[in-house]
Amino acid sequence: MKNIIKKHKFFWTQKAFLFDVFLGLVLLFVSLFATYYANSYTVIHASNSVTDILLDNLPIVNVDLIYSEGALLFIIIIGIILFIEPRRIPFTLKSISIFFLTRSFFMVMTHVAPPANALYIQGEDIFHRISSGDDLFFSAHTGLPFLLTLIFWNEKYLKYFFLFSALIGGTAVLLGHLHYSIDVFSAVFITFGVFQISKWLFNRDYLMMRAP
Repeated sequence: MKNIIKKHKFFWTQKAFLFDVFLGLVLLFVSLFATYYANSYTVIHASNSVTDILLDNLPIVNVDLIYSEGALLFIIIIGIILFIEPRRIPFTLKSISIFFLTRSFFMVMTHVAPPANALYIQGEDIFHRISSGDDLFFSAHTGLPFLLTLIFWNEKYLKYFFLFSALIGGTAVLLGHLHYSIDVFSAVFITFGVFQISKWLFNRDYLMMRAP
């Protein structure tokens, strides 16, 4: 614990670090704001549901616990990981922001309604304020953990944890018929592109995170 406190004292006294964290938080706020309005747009313009080769052959499973409480636990774990190693904060925040901005763009481009037999999940938490169920393309429950898999690729245990989380998230939204299969599988490829863009845009933050 003393070592963690020492790291925080070092980084939080650096003006460049403070600016990078502030910029990351601003970008994250903007990305969530964009997600909220993109979601509102999809609700108004959603068309009809379509058939899906996987969903047509998968039973509907109640995945509410994974979809909601699991997502909240996932965010808490991310917070702990960043707290333990503060040099990870700027690049992680900025990459997640680019992820949600990219997803917002795709959301307003695609207006397919949710699968006809999708599991109904009702809630009053923050997730349901920025997600109506019509924000299908692409799956954040798959893409966000996979983004963190790429961010922490050189840290063995974190890499496997986030990769496992992506598999759990993707499987859950398919079993709950909350996403089409294309939403889940395309998330991996789009997220890889988001990661590469983030490395290019925020290379200094990426190098700081990777520093020994």
